[in-house]
Amino acid sequence: MCVFLISGPAMKASKDCVVSFHYALTVEGEPLEQSRDQGQPVQVLLGQGQVVEGMEKALEGRSKGDVFQLDLDPGQAYGERREQAIQRLSKKVFGKGARLVAGSAVTLRRKDGSTLQGMIHKVGMTTVDVDLNHPLAGKALHFDVEIMDVREATEEERAHGHVHGPGGHEH
Repeated sequence: MCVFLISGPAMKASKDCVVSFHYALTVEGEPLEQSRDQGQPVQVLLGQGQVVEGMEKALEGRSKGDVFQLDLDPGQAYGERREQAIQRLSKKVFGKGARLVAGSAVTLRRKDGSTLQGMIHKVGMTTVDVDLNHPLAGKALHFDVEIMDVREATEEERAHGHVHGPGGHEH
């Protein structure tokens, strides 16, 4: 349940709160992305792991209007790069005519129907090495964050484990 401040109407973010925020992400001194470019703030339901661990912890206790900077080491973000996450696969996995180029993003389907995102690392005669590390694994992240709103999640949002837009959900 979200917590209201005794001294005023501002709500503090906690588990089962919806937090709307804008951010600018910088990696290794280079601007990478800004939520304002998308036109709408990011909305997350705290406690559901919808953002990296360090961001979720930093959002807790925040209120509408808070502005802060956040530096996350890889362990608080996407983890360290793991060499064992580079998998060697037969070209047959990709199907005939697949355009296989080092540096290209690929989506791999597991037997259970779920998917994995990866990046082609190397293309050989009969095999393809796919890097399944997150692109930001091993990198320190710097965020500039502005909290736009904090509200209690609806019963339906809590039951579904994610934020619903205006007028409900579309699933």
